[in-house]
Amino acid sequence: MPRETPPPPPPEGGEVHEVVEGEDGQAEDQEERWARLLPELMSEVVRRVEASGGERWPARKDVVSCACVCRRWRDAAVAVVRPPAESGKITFPSSLKQPGPREFPMQCFIKRNKKNSTFYLYLGLTNATVDKGKFLMAARRFRRGPHTEYIVSLDADDLSQGSNAYMGKLRSDFWGTNFKIYDSKPPYDGAKASSSRSSRRFGNRRISPQVSAGNYEVGQVSYKYNLLKSRGPRRMYCALECPSTQETWENCLKTKFRKPTGNTVLRNKAPRWHEHLQCWCLNFHGRVTVASVKNFQLVAAADPNDPASSKDEETVLLQFGKVDDNIFTMDYRQPLSAFQAFAISLSSFGTKLACE
Repeated sequence: MPRETPPPPPPEGGEVHEVVEGEDGQAEDQEERWARLLPELMSEVVRRVEASGGERWPARKDVVSCACVCRRWRDAAVAVVRPPAESGKITFPSSLKQPGPREFPMQCFIKRNKKNSTFYLYLGLTNATVDKGKFLMAARRFRRGPHTEYIVSLDADDLSQGSNAYMGKLRSDFWGTNFKIYDSKPPYDGAKASSSRSSRRFGNRRISPQVSAGNYEVGQVSYKYNLLKSRGPRRMYCALECPSTQETWENCLKTKFRKPTGNTVLRNKAPRWHEHLQCWCLNFHGRVTVASVKNFQLVAAADPNDPASSKDEETVLLQFGKVDDNIFTMDYRQPLSAFQAFAISLSSFGTKLACE
């Protein structure tokens, strides 16, 4: 008579795992055990974690931990946690490509490392101009022939286009006055990837088949010729693909076919000449403390066919400015996402041969 195989020893802490027969007689792993919880119970756990003081980072990492258990827990967390446009919170990596809130700006700041041409984006954790911050994204500047590229990544230590953390890039022309913003993922179903030489080169070196092989153009930034040269402010224009808030969130839940959207056109808010200070001035409401040609505020450009659009010209959708030698604030709101705002801000660091 064959001897019965003894059960495996209990894990540390004395808890005995339930043994369930599966394929090849193997017990289900710990992930599957958590996945068997009722969906209602999963959602209730996430709701309680969300309501237990996880409003701000670093406490918000507990919500992310719930989403990291397995696929079913991730779906439950996405269903409970609302997008940035509704909650004003950045929780998951997907939140970085979703529009910010409408009523108030998301306050961030950028740290620049001149030695290695790297820029780090942080979410502000307090009302102070600069604090410890929550790291969001990083970008590094590369010179590729006559062009300059900024590679944007979720990983500050892996800033390559073949990385799983690759988010997109910003690419300039020779003069540094026209930039194109590329997303690593298609903005809508049927979008065609860029066929640039760099995209093909890096696409062939992918380290994972899940990494997008192409870059999808989602916006442009232009700097107009400045008649006053270095003595006057720059003039900026942006054209971006900004999907609606609801459509962006439903795409995250994979419940809706993604459609192409019209362009959102932005322009810089014209500064006023201050006679006493003898300089061009904008009201940054205390968020910018150092005068710089890089400082700017973007507002929606008025639509000649829509008289009501002129009312939105005073609402600042993105402002960027200097507070220290290598620290800059970046505040954005709907319809921009953190990724779009970061890409536009990066364009301000490049040398503008035709503007300076």
